[in-house]
Amino acid sequence: MSEPDHIYSISEVTFLLKDLVETTFPSVWVAGEISDFARPRSGHCYLTLKDDRCQMRAVIWKGTAARLKFDVEDGLEVVCRGHIDVYAPRGSYQLIVEEIQPRGVGALELALRKLREKLASEGLFEPARKKRLPAFARRVGVVTSPTGAAVRDFLEVLRRRWRGVDVLVAPTRVQGEGAAAEIAAAIADLNRMPSDIDCIVVTRGGGSLEDLWAFNEEPVVRAVAASHIPVISAIGHEIDVTLTDLAADVRAATPSEAAELVAPTADEISASLGHLGARLVSALRHNASNAKRRLDGVINARAFRRPHDLVADRARRIDELDARLTRSLGHRQNLAQTRLDAM
Repeated sequence: MSEPDHIYSISEVTFLLKDLVETTFPSVWVAGEISDFARPRSGHCYLTLKDDRCQMRAVIWKGTAARLKFDVEDGLEVVCRGHIDVYAPRGSYQLIVEEIQPRGVGALELALRKLREKLASEGLFEPARKKRLPAFARRVGVVTSPTGAAVRDFLEVLRRRWRGVDVLVAPTRVQGEGAAAEIAAAIADLNRMPSDIDCIVVTRGGGSLEDLWAFNEEPVVRAVAASHIPVISAIGHEIDVTLTDLAADVRAATPSEAAELVAPTADEISASLGHLGARLVSALRHNASNAKRRLDGVINARAFRRPHDLVADRARRIDELDARLTRSLGHRQNLAQTRLDAM
């Protein structure tokens, strides 16, 4: 047997392969089914991607996992983008996942569907738990971006309809990272206000599913459902329906419609007062008619038409009673005399 030119150590072979694999596959898309999924307390996710013939290990580091819009679970078909890493201590390779999405359905649609099912099972969307709006709101809290078109539309319509409403704007971001936390905190803050807030309007203009995503996030939906103040949601356009819409007490198709729900117009109030005034006059007339009828009944009573008859009847009754008393006393006296004579 000839002498080998060079004998490689295990480490040398492993690191040569590591360099070759990682250089060859700096970024790769992989499709497969998830199995053996695990997420320990560290926050990193460990899983296996497999097809009908092979499988490979994969890792989703904590930072990437925190940005996922859907629940990763066994049996889910996914498409992942990442780079191939050789784990030298075990001499194995794995995919470091940098992006993952469900196969055949968008990540946001899947996340929306799963969260909706979860919250619906808890009863957060039940009609029975929804609160009625006040007939006349005096103070309204508005959770929205202070620079957006939604708040301008809301205030403009409200100003035209009724000027007797105080509006407190709780400024928040309405899309992007951190927007959901700000919206949920604003709703909670309005519920803790020392002065009474009659209702809360959560609103923003239209946009894509990604733009409106903050209103589909669990903290916002739970904050709306937990509010003891009635909540009106006016998010996007009429065709846009978010989970916040489902949890709110009333859904408005647009910010302008939310203003119409908050305050009636002066004409509506005038018409309502006119209707109430007519009902009041009718009720007063009815009560006066009943009172007159009762008074006529009293006036026509015998006691008022022939008052002396009542006195005569009472005098006659007294005479009858006096006669009965005299007879009774005489009878008792005779009985007593009889017993005395016998003794």
